[in-house]
This record gives sequence, structure tokens and C-alpha cells, in this order.
Amino acid sequence: MNKVILMGRLTRDPEVRYSQGENATAVARYTLAVDRRFNRNNDEQTADFITCVAFGRSGEFAEKYFHKGTKIAVTGRIQTGSYTNKDGVRVYTTEVVVEDQEFAESKNASQQAGNDYAPAGRTGSAPMAAGDGFMNIPDGIDEELPFN
Repeated sequence: MNKVILMGRLTRDPEVRYSQGENATAVARYTLAVDRRFNRNNDEQTADFITCVAFGRSGEFAEKYFHKGTKIAVTGRIQTGSYTNKDGVRVYTTEVVVEDQEFAESKNASQQAGNDYAPAGRTGSAPMAAGDGFMNIPDGIDEELPFN
């Protein structure tokens, strides 16, 4: 079985490219800083930096909503590979291929932690979150909600 579960913060905005061809597919790459639970031998590094790759709709989601500092949870599988660089040296890679990804904290908690999280394409016209972390729904649209 090859299954990975990670929770950490993005070290930078995802890098997104699109495949060539008729059906272009989004390929998002990002690095998660995952805190270590224990610090062995007074090691200064307290986090591991793990490369993740999300394809298709997951890649598009990462491009639109994930930003540096966002805390997310990822499930996926480890994939290894290798290539020869321009100097003729064999380089080995290890990355997590994302199967599922989601936010691991609320927008308010992210902002309180000092992160500059703001989903792309969102403006101030969206309903604001109440103090309890739930979004206020304006009057008159409750007929449109699927869960009355």
C-alpha cells in the first residue's frame, strides 16, 4: 500500500503549468513545510519540506485558492523517479502525487496566524464570516439553498 497523509503550510504559491495538446491539464507543484513531531539530537530543522504535485481539477483548485502560508491537508501517494540533468548527472526525485487536498484551518485562523491568505478572484462583496467562523447568509436567498 502506498498512502501518504500530510498537514503543513505552503512555502510559496503553487507553480502551475498546463500540458500541451487538445485537452490541456493543469499540473500544480507546491512544497509543504510539515512540522516534525520530535526534535532528535538538537537538530535545528524542525520541518520537512515535501514536494507535492496535483493534476487536473486539483491543480486548478490549488492555483486558485492556495497561497504561501496556507495550512492544508493532503492525501496521496509517493512517487519516485529520476532524470539526467544538463551536466550528465543522474538526479533522483521523490514527490507526493495528490489524490485529495483541503484547507486545514479557517480563513480567520489563517489571518490571525499572520498569513496573507486571500483566495484569488474574491472581492469584498462575498458574505463575511461571523465571529463563530460561519458565513452569514444574506436574507432572501434561503430558497436557493439545497439544504433548507
